[in-house]
Amino acid sequence: MKKGILGRKVGMTQVFTKDGVLIPVTVISVEPNTVMQVKTVETDGYNAIQLGVVDKKEKNSSRASIGHAKKANTTPKRFLKEIRDVETTYSVGDKIGASIFEVGEVVDVTGTSKGKGFQGTIKRHNQSRGPMSHGSHYHRGPGSLGTMLPKRVLKGKKLPGHMGCETITIQNLEIIEANELENYILVSGNVPGAKNSLVLIKTAVKNSRKSNPKELLTYEEETVVDEVVEETTVETPVEATETVVENTESVQEEAVVEETENTVEEETTEKAE
Repeated sequence: MKKGILGRKVGMTQVFTKDGVLIPVTVISVEPNTVMQVKTVETDGYNAIQLGVVDKKEKNSSRASIGHAKKANTTPKRFLKEIRDVETTYSVGDKIGASIFEVGEVVDVTGTSKGKGFQGTIKRHNQSRGPMSHGSHYHRGPGSLGTMLPKRVLKGKKLPGHMGCETITIQNLEIIEANELENYILVSGNVPGAKNSLVLIKTAVKNSRKSNPKELLTYEEETVVDEVVEETTVETPVEATETVVENTESVQEEAVVEETENTVEEETTEKAE
């Protein structure tokens, strides 16, 4: 049975396993998807669920979409996607998060590729260019357009035209990490689409390998504790000189007092004699 979820492509980064292997991964932000509708074989002829994501204002929604969302007790959604052959254990209004996938599972990711605008055959179809020397009159043209007998361009001829903006599915990618608390999934390899574009992650169709979960390195933040150092008072040279000057002045004052006392005593003795 299949399972899937809608998310937004955030960008690419890299992670390391405990064996020292570097894995390039794509970060996909996965908000909780709401089950908007459940289809069964008895009512619709096949099993499927309809997922909705990203809230939409009611003033920008039609009456039909508002009524459809009220059946699931939620607001109208901007993006809806139906996934077939899903387990019928879901009911309308359920929430689906990143924990729907386990580490090591193999999935297919579908997205809309980047638009490149109008491009030539060399960039669009990877054709080879002509010689670039001065005598050549053929450099980056499309080449011969048709044979002589039909006298027209045959269907399927690779010509210049609009490139990109196509629905592309990358198959057999591995789930490296699924974090429900922070609502993101790490998928190995690259994923089609620009940043912040909508992607669909679903169970792989052509998978034939067993799940092989990788053990990633975890990083712990160190808490720095400031050491308490006792303050020791050290006299600066200026303070030391000031104390020396004060000491010398006090000594000089004591000496002057002693001299005056001695002279007074001598004068009193002389008068007494």
